[in-house]
Amino acid sequence: MNAVLGIDISKAKFDAVLLQRDKQRHKVFPNTPDGFEKLKVWLTKHNICELHACMEVTGTYGEALALYLYNAGYQVSVVNPARIKAFGISQLTRNKTDKVDAQIIALFCQTLVPDVWSPPPAEIRELQALVRRLDALIQMHQQEVTRLQSGEYPEAVVASIESTMKHLDEQIKTLKIAIEKHISLHPDLQQQQNLIASIPGIGTLTAAKILAEIPQLKQFTSARQAAAFAGLTPKQRVSGSSVHGRTHLSKMGSARVRKALYMPAVASLKWNPLTQELYQRLQQRGKHAMAAMGAVMRKLLHLIYGVLKSGKPFSVDYGKQATMIAAAK
Repeated sequence: MNAVLGIDISKAKFDAVLLQRDKQRHKVFPNTPDGFEKLKVWLTKHNICELHACMEVTGTYGEALALYLYNAGYQVSVVNPARIKAFGISQLTRNKTDKVDAQIIALFCQTLVPDVWSPPPAEIRELQALVRRLDALIQMHQQEVTRLQSGEYPEAVVASIESTMKHLDEQIKTLKIAIEKHISLHPDLQQQQNLIASIPGIGTLTAAKILAEIPQLKQFTSARQAAAFAGLTPKQRVSGSSVHGRTHLSKMGSARVRKALYMPAVASLKWNPLTQELYQRLQQRGKHAMAAMGAVMRKLLHLIYGVLKSGKPFSVDYGKQATMIAAAK
């Protein structure tokens, strides 16, 4: 059996728990390129040739280490934290420390053998970095707008806020141009962006974000699988005769994808007849407004999956047909 490495990662460091036959070892490394090299030396010291490393999805903190381990020839799994948490509860874990978390991740990997991760191509990683930076700048700009609107400030403070907003506006504009230029240099990305943007309510920027955050979208076996990846599948709370909770989104998936789809879902209610019909039907059935909006977001992702899978631009008739196929699966 291959050795298993559970990794609990944070901004500055990561805890590693190595399971090798009947032995368990623990060590802490800095989350830096030098720390990655020290990890490899440690693994070599213990005669590790074949290894399955596992870590949680942690935003940007774990990406460099996952890529390093992959390039070193090890198997790597990057797992939804909710799965790890549920596994830890099933093991009746009472303590929560970085070492214990790494141990749980290692046991999870050893017991359930999660799917192996592979990094997206370099052009996707660059696109992902660009769109995430753009999102960060937009968020900073909105924070400054909120400050300006929240109360009265001295003239010097107002001038500082307005100057920062102007600078952020320029940076946002520059990044949007950089994203479009990057996509134009890669014909496959350009074609996929055009297909996604053919769906009413979705613009080229949202298409770029979807391509960056779900680069393997076409590889899913169904639109429902894609929706599950984004956490857009409904989660019911019904048990016996006493529990009748409201159905809501599972949110056990990519929050970035859900964020990217929310405003296009709102816009699609004006421009897309398929989402208009869906939203109106759910409202007539008494569904909560946010539940109906979640269904619209899921519908848009189904349509995105459909145009990418077929290679054909959106059409109302095709959209209806795709919906019927997805519902039948």
